[in-house]
Amino acid sequence: MLGLDKKDTSLLIIVAILTMFAPFILNPFPTGSAMAQFNAGYPDLMQRFVIFGIFAIGFNILFGLTGYLSFGHAAFLGVGSYSAVWMMKLLTMNVIPAIILSVIVAGLFALLIGYISLRRSGIYFSILTLAFAQMSFNLAYSVLTPITNGETGLQIALSDPRILDGENAARYTNLFGLEMNDTYRLALGGWSFDFNAGYYLCALIMLAAFYLAIRIFRSPFGMMLRAIKSNQQRLNYTGLNSRPYTLAAFVISGMYAGLAGGLMASMDPLAGAERMQWTASGEVVLMTILGGAGTLIGPVLGAGFIKYFENIFSKINDNVLHNWFAFMPDGLEDFMVTIVHPFVGKGWHLTLGLMFMAVVIFLPGGLVEGGQKIAKLFRSRKNADKTPPDTSTKPAE
Repeated sequence: MLGLDKKDTSLLIIVAILTMFAPFILNPFPTGSAMAQFNAGYPDLMQRFVIFGIFAIGFNILFGLTGYLSFGHAAFLGVGSYSAVWMMKLLTMNVIPAIILSVIVAGLFALLIGYISLRRSGIYFSILTLAFAQMSFNLAYSVLTPITNGETGLQIALSDPRILDGENAARYTNLFGLEMNDTYRLALGGWSFDFNAGYYLCALIMLAAFYLAIRIFRSPFGMMLRAIKSNQQRLNYTGLNSRPYTLAAFVISGMYAGLAGGLMASMDPLAGAERMQWTASGEVVLMTILGGAGTLIGPVLGAGFIKYFENIFSKINDNVLHNWFAFMPDGLEDFMVTIVHPFVGKGWHLTLGLMFMAVVIFLPGGLVEGGQKIAKLFRSRKNADKTPPDTSTKPAE
């Protein structure tokens, strides 16, 4: 189906089911229950799951498939956001032109940076990309204030021209009249499910981006990128010039990041320089490694995992902890709150860091490897249960 083999088709269907039914899957607990703290099925967070999933999918093409570690991919995320906001300020609040422009501008910017950075490899390439990203951040923060609005950030205003919209200019970002913040809430018993227009647009685009990544992985171009990762020097000895392939991978990866930035601005029309900081670049590296670098679904899982921790565990404060341990005697309750406190709220990075260390040490292949080991364990047990006992007798010696 769609030019994919059976395994890839199954993987695409699984991702499609997870994204389409995310409002149900991410809201397992009733709204009024104590465990509702761990629900993640509200529109803003679901949008972040799929947008950063796109960001990680693109980064995985460069890092996981080609072997080039970039510490500056947030620059393309920021450029995509600025481009989308400018499109919405000048032409129309329709998100399609904004998304298209963000991909094009990010691709051109990636072509420029990649052409220079790919003259080196290894750690030197990583440092060059980091330097370009920090230069971009500082330019956006101070030098290019007329374009980026500096530390305040670029946002839309009622006085913006929006030439294509004319007098009937929409107040919110939309898709041919369907506003991105339109949300239908379905109440079933104690549960509440939100179906957001912006989320489903992002989800459909992520599915298209995921499908394109599968085609890249399985194409002759993808095979060439794997050869570069395996041994680029030996490939050069055969007479093949690897630079056009690495540059193409860098540009494609940058366009994915620009697409993610354009979607972020389309859901919330604001672009700030903080999206170009080195920490944002480091975050997508963590997402890819945590999920499984070089795998197809790994970066999506890693992005969802980190964004879940960032948005859910960071909101657990002492009041929530006291409610959790209220059944204990006062002294023991305070003791448990003191023990757990450093790992939640503002200390959620500590929990994430410990989990990242555990994954790197015990599961070098990331969450995907963990899932494969669990599946293999269940298969081996199932086969063992099906194997009939050996009732044959052997003569005594």
